[in-house]
Amino acid sequence: MKKITRRSFIKNSIKGTATMTAGLSIYGVQETLAAKTKIDQVVLGKSGIKLSRLAMGTGTHGWKHVSDQTKLGVKGFVDLAQHAFDSGITFFDVADIYGSHTFLREALKYIPREKVVILTKIWTAPNNWIKVQSAPKALDRFRKEIGTDYLDIVLIHSQTSPNWPEEQKRMRDDLSEAKEKGIIRTMGASCHSLGALKAAAGSDWLEVLLTRINPVGVRMDDTPEKVMPVIKKAYDSGKGVIGMKIFGCGKLVKEQEREASLNFVLKSGNVDAMTIGFENRMQMDDTIRRINRIVKA
Repeated sequence: MKKITRRSFIKNSIKGTATMTAGLSIYGVQETLAAKTKIDQVVLGKSGIKLSRLAMGTGTHGWKHVSDQTKLGVKGFVDLAQHAFDSGITFFDVADIYGSHTFLREALKYIPREKVVILTKIWTAPNNWIKVQSAPKALDRFRKEIGTDYLDIVLIHSQTSPNWPEEQKRMRDDLSEAKEKGIIRTMGASCHSLGALKAAAGSDWLEVLLTRINPVGVRMDDTPEKVMPVIKKAYDSGKGVIGMKIFGCGKLVKEQEREASLNFVLKSGNVDAMTIGFENRMQMDDTIRRINRIVKA
């Protein structure tokens, strides 16, 4: 792959202006200037891991090893990742089922590995297109695919059972051992039901929780009224809490919806960071501007 210089990056960005502007139709973004300030850095719960408040998500409509971000192609993905890093984003959210590991590996040829935090996830539900692996085998494969010796955050992906901590005991034990060996820095789970979320909030093992949150309950585990107290319990216990589905997986993209959701999440006081999947630089810049303004208000 040809090395992407800053000059060629800008040149290609200018050439792609018309395409990117068309991609803004779902957001209704009118501003086209780059974010004037970088996103800030936060500490993830008691983990001690410092990362950007916003992660570059890579799993929009992610399924069967494909996502909206991987559909950008390697060059498009790398350009977006470089722009994210230049904008202060040091947090990258990938996963096996998104197919984004190898795309991030290409981006890490231009972004210093030691300056970023990588989150990935292990899928545990058998189906006809993915082979479920033990944690040791999955972690070895993930590190090769990404091109890194260690992983910062590893989650048990998409848990729905209220009994998942017991059902995933072997996975939990293996991840704890991997942490002791320095293969991973911290671990946890992403949840997709209220029962699973409650189990996560009460788990002594879990250190990081990835949870769905927005003000209207779109693609969430239940209504905000039922979910928020559970997230607060996790946050107050020192768990690192990362919000996802902030824009409802593309359902909350009108001007007032995006503004209301970011306000809701950031002012809840229960979330350390959030992950959002962007398809172009302008969407990312607009969100960074809004986050910076809300945080400073």
